[in-house]
Amino acid sequence: MTDFDISRMNVLIVEDNLHFRTLIRTILQTLGVESVEEARDGSEAFEVLSSFDADLAIIDWKMDGLNGLECVRRIRNDEDSPNRFLPIIMVTGYTEESLARDARDIGVNDFLGKPISAKSLMSRIIAVLEDKRDFIDAPNYFGPDRRRSQQEYMGEERRKK
Repeated sequence: MTDFDISRMNVLIVEDNLHFRTLIRTILQTLGVESVEEARDGSEAFEVLSSFDADLAIIDWKMDGLNGLECVRRIRNDEDSPNRFLPIIMVTGYTEESLARDARDIGVNDFLGKPISAKSLMSRIIAVLEDKRDFIDAPNYFGPDRRRSQQEYMGEERRKK
């Protein structure tokens, strides 16, 4: 673990499974986070975000009601979104590369497979907060720059930052 201080963060957990929500909350509290709100699905998360100034959202992929992908899409693209730039970590028991790509392509900052540990969650939180990628506003996409390498593409179809 690092000496990274997350104690003053406001974190939103979006998860339909009570036991997993409790696990994430317990890990966050063990790491020093005091301000945690919870939502059972994407619709409830959007409501919570209207009155809770979250610094980070941890969102499950597969939920009853509005699922994680739709929740992220709504946070990133809805004109009533309280914070389109909210850092988002998506958690899921489905860890196929194509799913991680899908999550990245709708605007998540990072992806974490279940089961999780305090160490894996903390490493993702640090990665998301320290890796300040520019946000891209392009046709059919708004979110953090999906490119992980530093190579600059200078072709005719280069997106503007």
